[in-house]
Amino acid sequence: MSGHSKWSTIKRKKGAADAKRGQIFSRLSKDITLAAKNGGGDPDMNPKLRTVLLKARAENMPIDNMDRAIKKGTGELPGVVYEEFVYEGYAPHGVAVVVEVTTDNKNRAASDVRSTFSKNGGNLGGAGSVAFMFQRNGQFIISKDKTDEETLMDVSLEAGAEDLKVEDEYFEVLAPLTEFDHVSQALSQAEIEPDNAELAYLPNNLTPITTAEDAKQVMRLIDTLDDLDDVQNVFHNADIPAELMPED
Repeated sequence: MSGHSKWSTIKRKKGAADAKRGQIFSRLSKDITLAAKNGGGDPDMNPKLRTVLLKARAENMPIDNMDRAIKKGTGELPGVVYEEFVYEGYAPHGVAVVVEVTTDNKNRAASDVRSTFSKNGGNLGGAGSVAFMFQRNGQFIISKDKTDEETLMDVSLEAGAEDLKVEDEYFEVLAPLTEFDHVSQALSQAEIEPDNAELAYLPNNLTPITTAEDAKQVMRLIDTLDDLDDVQNVFHNADIPAELMPED
């Protein structure tokens, strides 16, 4: 989603962060396990694992949890086998949605995602139905109280970022997928901690939402998808002004 929508979502969810701490840790554990399985358990040799561990530390995930997740991925501890899938569809009012899933049960995950779309006024589409409306980029959202524009520009662009956007309350740094790890490392070394860092589906064009009721309908679907146990990330192209964003 756009930086504007992402920042609004971050602010909106901060109040519920503690209540969802267990869900956050569960998602991070899956990411760590998959990263370790695919690239090994040494973060110095595995950029994906290194990035996920940085995110886990930012969420104050206990070290023991991270270690167990790594060992499950490398086979040192028994664990379930996870698979990754992407689902595409539409929320109410023509909003395009991309859902990233990590699951040990594809049938359950597909059923849950399909049911959530249909029960909340959306439509689940086939592969490629909305993906063409997005581009994949590394995205870093950083609040302005953590750094200044000149410092962030020097650090991020030197590390391979391609764009720095300055908004009222935050900075948005965009990087090619191949440079995401370099930028992430550079920010860490500069002690600049992003509020959010991910490989995101960023919309090529936004769908404006102009009423509080429409915003409520769109976010009901987005939030319900986001609450599913197998869902890791939900991206969309809705442009919802902060004043219309539902409080819960």
